[in-house]
Amino acid sequence: MNERRPVGQVKEVTSLANPIIKDIKALALKKFRDQQKAFMAEGLKLIIDALDLGWTIKTLIFAKTGKGNPAVEKVAARTVASGGLVLEVSEKVLSAITRRDNPQMVVGVFEQRWARLADIRPGNGDVWVALDRVRDPGNLGTVLRTVDAVGAKGVILVGDTTDPFAVETVRATMGSIFAVPVARATEADFLGWRAGFKGLVVGTHLKGAVDYRTVDYQGRPVLLLMGNEQQGLPDSLAEACDRLVLIPQAGRADSLNLAVATGVMLFEVRRGALKIGGGA
Repeated sequence: MNERRPVGQVKEVTSLANPIIKDIKALALKKFRDQQKAFMAEGLKLIIDALDLGWTIKTLIFAKTGKGNPAVEKVAARTVASGGLVLEVSEKVLSAITRRDNPQMVVGVFEQRWARLADIRPGNGDVWVALDRVRDPGNLGTVLRTVDAVGAKGVILVGDTTDPFAVETVRATMGSIFAVPVARATEADFLGWRAGFKGLVVGTHLKGAVDYRTVDYQGRPVLLLMGNEQQGLPDSLAEACDRLVLIPQAGRADSLNLAVATGVMLFEVRRGALKIGGGA
């Protein structure tokens, strides 16, 4: 983003030609998200949660209708105090930024944050999800939200995947993008890390010989490895699994949507491995 922009202050912006607005709009494209190491998130509660979790906000944008709202004013004050920029904009500008006719009243621009694969050392009861070449932003966002919901530790993106910081992905996470660590790795780097993983690696596979409900997930770290939406797990990753499992189908469909299948698996793993409320 433009490094010469003023920080730690509040500005009123009404023009779509404003260079700061142009920079923010550009975050709709991965190229510019990568260049700026930033992304957008929408909604007051989500932004408050992000700040409470220690994320760095670069810019807060709010509609004129939010002026005087105590919660908005408090978030604006926190943004200014941390050296960020606060923009009060017209609904026209907010709609252009979010590409929505009825945008949320508040939008935040945050610094991206990635977990380092080398720093992931799961302990007993920890569950991580690895996604091979996930393509759909909605699927990735839903998986992140589900990982958050079941108390799993994080997600590893393997190979060429969709961007977790894309607007569509962030929306689908419903704020879980701020609570769930995300790492990324080439397949080769992932397999190298997996070689040192001291736990159970379980992959879903249409040719899996074991019903997912029959596996013992207790007493050890678990890595759940899920394949690409169209192709499933390639042989190189399937061979890296300790157990290949399948989710039996009762109807005509022979497979589940990636996010649904991941959710089914995670809740089964949770039942067997995560210590939540002292029970299964």
